[in-house]
Amino acid sequence: MTTATPATPTTPTVNGRVIALAHYAGRAVLERVLTRTGNTFNQSVTLRVVAITDAPIARDKVAADVTGSLKIEESAVHTTIDELVAAKLVEEVQPDGSGLRLTPVGRDLYERVTAETNQISARIYADIPTEDLATAGRVLTLVNERANAELARM
Repeated sequence: MTTATPATPTTPTVNGRVIALAHYAGRAVLERVLTRTGNTFNQSVTLRVVAITDAPIARDKVAADVTGSLKIEESAVHTTIDELVAAKLVEEVQPDGSGLRLTPVGRDLYERVTAETNQISARIYADIPTEDLATAGRVLTLVNERANAELARM
């Protein structure tokens, strides 16, 4: 009689599914935080682009940045910007509405969401060796660059 050798669990190789599962798990965490604030994922991404600038930022620059990041239509980003302006989280600073900056309410929201998600991220990434994080960062950056190149060909 022979005994079966137990299967050894293997670490999955990085692929689209593994990347997607990690992305959607992280996004679900952010979505839960955002639900409590009444804001959407697209609003959060757009708000961040405005928040990290020291001076007013051109509306077209915000739209280009968010479109490139989220791979969504530019018109959807302009709708999101309009939502942020209507909610008084962002204000237009040029008479023609071409420049945007955070309002004090927008700054407070951005800082609260960032603080909460930073705490959660610290727990998620805890105990992962620095060299593993660096390797994952290099691989994911390369995957992103190649996927963007493929999109440009389409």
